[in-house]
Amino acid sequence: MEEAIRKADILIEALSYIKKFRGKTFIIKYGGSILLEKSIRERVIQDLVFLYFMGINVVLVHGGGPNINKALKKMNLKSEFYKGIRITDANTFLVVESELMKLNTLLAKELEELGAKAGGVSGKEDLVFARKKEEDIDLGLVGEVADINLPKFKELLDKNHLVVLAPLGRDSQGQVYNINADEVASFLSYKISAEKLVFLTNVKGILRDPADEDSLISSIKEEEVKELIEKKVISEGMIPKVTAGLSAVEKGTKKVHIIDAKIPHALLLEIFTDKGIGTEIIK
Repeated sequence: MEEAIRKADILIEALSYIKKFRGKTFIIKYGGSILLEKSIRERVIQDLVFLYFMGINVVLVHGGGPNINKALKKMNLKSEFYKGIRITDANTFLVVESELMKLNTLLAKELEELGAKAGGVSGKEDLVFARKKEEDIDLGLVGEVADINLPKFKELLDKNHLVVLAPLGRDSQGQVYNINADEVASFLSYKISAEKLVFLTNVKGILRDPADEDSLISSIKEEEVKELIEKKVISEGMIPKVTAGLSAVEKGTKKVHIIDAKIPHALLLEIFTDKGIGTEIIK
């Protein structure tokens, strides 16, 4: 009986959040090694389907770095990076696009197997408008987001409620580019006026002391985030996500969350409980 009462208490705690977020839009970024591990992916898929049946609109923006690395290695194509960005020539791009779309199809299929109506799409399908990313050297077919097709995204969400997006984009000349998934998720979140932008990672969140996992910061304002970056408290690997999150908050996304997808049902614990389990960034 006590166990049943405890479960009922959990549902009551979640009720206020369910009422608050029903009909809202969440942008979820998911990629890296946690996308490769089937046991983690299964739990993430379950959480996303839960959000779907709670009436929350979800755009899942996925990466695919480890899959791309593996495929390039198999084809004896070397990956070169500049400032953490993969230099993408025409041959590399073919592999990048192929692997991203394989993952896109897989994620949509696994979501539908649990009952969600999920639409897998590529940003190049007139959803993400891109331009070539300019750096000190030529990065090849690497782009950045110039804009998004907001009416088309809204149409997809009205139709499916759960959209799985591969981070590709097309410029005005028809050239397709590979775009950093964090950047796509961030841009989309404020353009679509998302309630939340959530980064699923393999770390707890932002730590006040990187050497102490118990120093997790549950909630942090943008000014303090900037200070921690300047003091190099936030590690290099986390900076792209934090920077993308800051950009979203500054431009109107209500909250950004960074959570550890290795924790079972991390997404639900962060969103539907009072304490949460990761870090939220607020304005």
